[in-house]
Parts: sequence; C-alpha cells; structure tokens
Amino acid sequence: MIHQQPLLWEYIMSGLKLKNRIVMAPMTRSRADNPEHTPTDLHVQYYAQRASAGLMITEGSQISTRAVGYLHTPGMYSLPQIEGWKRVTRAVHDAGGHIFAQLWHVGRISHPDFHGGELPLAPSAVNPTVKVRTQLGTRETVTPKAITFEEIQQTVSDFQHAAQHAVEAGFDGVEIHSSNGYLLHQFFNRCSNVRTDQYGGSIENRARILFEIINALRTVMPEHRIALRLNPSLHGASGMTVDEETIPTFDYIIERLNQYALAYLHLSEPFTDVAHVPFTEPNIAQRYRPIFKGTLMINNKFDREKGNAIIEEGLADLVSFGKPFISNPDLPRRFELNAELAPWNQSTFYTQGAAGYIDYPKVT
Repeated sequence: MIHQQPLLWEYIMSGLKLKNRIVMAPMTRSRADNPEHTPTDLHVQYYAQRASAGLMITEGSQISTRAVGYLHTPGMYSLPQIEGWKRVTRAVHDAGGHIFAQLWHVGRISHPDFHGGELPLAPSAVNPTVKVRTQLGTRETVTPKAITFEEIQQTVSDFQHAAQHAVEAGFDGVEIHSSNGYLLHQFFNRCSNVRTDQYGGSIENRARILFEIINALRTVMPEHRIALRLNPSLHGASGMTVDEETIPTFDYIIERLNQYALAYLHLSEPFTDVAHVPFTEPNIAQRYRPIFKGTLMINNKFDREKGNAIIEEGLADLVSFGKPFISNPDLPRRFELNAELAPWNQSTFYTQGAAGYIDYPKVT
C-alpha cells in the first residue's frame, strides 16, 4: 500500500508539493547532438515519461561555452536552449511533475578540443589525469589554465545568467553542480586548488566561490528555489583525492548553508569503498543529517528497500535514483507495486537517438 512506503509519502519542499520522496537524479545522456546544444523532441518525451517522480533534476547543463567537457550535452546560456527547455518544462508540468535544472561547469574535466584549442579553466594548473571523450575520440586530459580573478567573476556571472535563463524556461528551481570533481568541487579540495589568493589556502577561501554564486543567484530567483549538490568523500575518481582538510571543508560548507533557506541539499554517499581510506567519511547521511537543518536529499546506489529505510530512519527527506530511472520511467509505480525493475542497457547511456532513451516500457 502507498502509505506504508516512506518513499511514497508526500513531501512539501519550499512550497512545492511533491507527490513522493523519489527524485530522478541528474544524469548525462548526450542526446543534444545539434550545433546549438539544444534540448530536442527526445528530451521533451524523456522527461515527460518520468514525471511521476516527486522531483526531477535535469542532466548537467552548461552555464557557458567555457563550461563544456562532454559531448552532446545541453546548455543553459543561449536563446535556442531556453526555448528548448521551455518545451521540456511545459511537458513535465502538464504531466503533473516538478523539475529543477542542474547548472554545470566541468572545469578541468575537459579538453582543448571543446574550446577551439584553448586550455580548460580550473582553480589551478593541476592535471586531473583522466580520460574524456571529445569529437575526436577518447583523449587524455591536459594541464588546465589557472582561472584568473576576472574569469572567476565571469564564471559567477555565468551561473547567475544561467539561473535567470532557467527561470525564463519555466523550471521550478536550479541545482548548482558543486560535486563529482567538477569546477566548484575542484576549488574545495587541496589536491586541485593550490591557489594563494582569496580563492585558495584556507577552508573559507576555497569555499568562497560557492557562496558568491549562491548570493548571485539570489538576485535573480527566490532563495528557496536554489539547491546544490556535494560529494564530500569522492576519492580516486575525477582526479580527486581526500586529505585531512577535505571533510572539515565540507563540514564548514554545510554548516554555513544553514544561513540560507535553500530548496534542498543533495549529498552523495561515497562512490567507492572508503571504509579504510584515511580522512574520508563513509556515512554521509549520518554525518550531515544532524548538521544541515533543511531538506536533505541523498544519492548513490539506493534501491527500494534502502530508500525506504533511510527515510524511515530520518536520515534523509528525499532519495534520488539514477540508473533505475533510465530503464524504469515509471519507477514510483514499480516501487508501489513492488514490481521487478527492468534492466538498463549501459551501451546506450551516452549514445544519440531514441534507443535506450525513450523506448523503455512502463509496467502493465
């Protein structure tokens, strides 16, 4: 029965009435394969199919051309993109859903192939030493360009403009992608930020850009429709390594977020087993539920049973699901029925076209 599953309980989030606690996590799907990097008919259908989620978060959408690091990903910086997203939000709202736009700058997880030969921007000139896929094939990352003070101010402005565009496109709110080894996360961690100016060195300085962005967004949209995503214990992926200041940095950030009336804080449990890795926190929800006073969303490898349990225990208010939503567009209904989940086809995660995108059936 619906009322017996905490995942299916209603939730009021910043005035939005969510019909359940099930969130579709942001997932790169690489279907914006057009010169303008604009959402298409496929995007409209894909998101509308999944509108039974309490909330959906879009795939990461670039705030500018300098923010790009993945093939065929949509943006939030041009008029054609805004028009494309308007069609998506209209379809989602017509289907009774709510949707936030994830605003994205990949920083050093990019390649000159995306930038006309120019180096990607990052807090410091430190190569993450990972592989990225460009129009010329799989490439090794390069040593990025250390972003200047003026470029930081431009980046803050780009986030602000992207948020304004999201409002114009009809989104219910935005999620700042400050996670998973991308630009803002690169500022937070000492492995990727060796600056000696006001954006480096101390914990407060390394977190400075995030709060400048939040404050900029507050000038173009309600504070309670702003959210962000963090991954405190990311280690050994996207060039990130944890040290003795990493968790204290996230403690500082999350405690300071209580000064704002945000829509939610989206946290990821560790992507890898960090139980024996020094300086990491293996239990993110347990650590930060007592610290953060607002709506807490948790992510990473949850299933129906684990999702219900973490809400029942009071460790999270919302649970975001990624891959299960790819192959189960009606995931809340399947949870309600305790129906078997359809398997996903990983070979179509980042391909183009309808296959593996809008052709998964709903439960009968």
